[in-house]
Amino acid sequence: MKRIILATATLLIAAHAVEAREQIKIVGSSTVYPFSSYSAEALGSTTKFTTPVVESTGSGGGMKLFCAGNGMDTPDITNASRRMKAKEFKKCQKNGVKYITEMVVGYDGIAIAQAKSTAALDLTRKEMMLAVAAEVPSKDGKSLVANPYHYWNEINAKLPHRKITIYGPPASSGTRDAFEDMILKHITKHMDVYTDLYKADKVKNKQYKKFHKIRQDGVYVPSGENDNLIVQKLAKDTQALGIFGYSYLAENSDSIAAATIEGIAPAPETVQNGSYKLSRSLYFYIKQSHINKVPGMLEYANLFMSEQMIGDEGECADIGLIPLPKEMRAKYRSNLKELTRMTPSVFKKKH
Repeated sequence: MKRIILATATLLIAAHAVEAREQIKIVGSSTVYPFSSYSAEALGSTTKFTTPVVESTGSGGGMKLFCAGNGMDTPDITNASRRMKAKEFKKCQKNGVKYITEMVVGYDGIAIAQAKSTAALDLTRKEMMLAVAAEVPSKDGKSLVANPYHYWNEINAKLPHRKITIYGPPASSGTRDAFEDMILKHITKHMDVYTDLYKADKVKNKQYKKFHKIRQDGVYVPSGENDNLIVQKLAKDTQALGIFGYSYLAENSDSIAAATIEGIAPAPETVQNGSYKLSRSLYFYIKQSHINKVPGMLEYANLFMSEQMIGDEGECADIGLIPLPKEMRAKYRSNLKELTRMTPSVFKKKH
């Protein structure tokens, strides 16, 4: 009988361990990672709570883990360098992750960077699209062909005779999603050769998505979720370009510089005022069902959203975060206090 009681007690203890843990688990965007990690370290060093574990899985990878369910083997918070997609929200709902609070911590500019020693480069969004798209307009502009461009001056004779090599984020990355939205989708929807085919296609979305594909012939090189690796590659391949968040540019300004986009370089003021066209918001998402099971979740979220971290003179601004306007910071802090829940209606609004 004692053995049965002991075995039962052991099982109950094990079950409790699965149902509760002391350490917050955070996954998601490599762009948000530096700011999230900094705030996690601050929580561990200045409060009674254990320092959260923060993993850089990419925005898409983080959403997949976050939306897998409510078990203690799933993350409590996921970071994202683009907004949660409607299909991800539906997956969360299907798997029982019903109550989610969305936070915006600041802005970021997607930097198109190169070695500092390389001659300055100014590109348009259309030139970037023509460099990376799987299919581009034919010479007569009447059809689409596999991307033939391998040197920048083949796209525009005024650009240098320089090989096109672009180290960029993988498909799981929110930076990749944002780049596709702001470069491929934005440009192709204003070009007749794409839109005419789109209109002619009976299965519209199937055909239209094809226009947003990035080439896979070695010119665009997916380089993993660690943006520091792209920075390192630019030091070796000085003719190449790299795509990553502004904070990595700011942190490595001794060795890399930004290519300008339509004459504008990424900087806090150009991202905030929208003149730099590759700008976006940065997010994190809270799984409300874990709040009473994992100590410190709200304390972490409040610290991350504090003026100390994300204010105009905040500590995250020192490492490359571009602050939100004061009224927007106040709005999201209010949402955090109320634990405002996401609903399907948010996906009908532009953000």
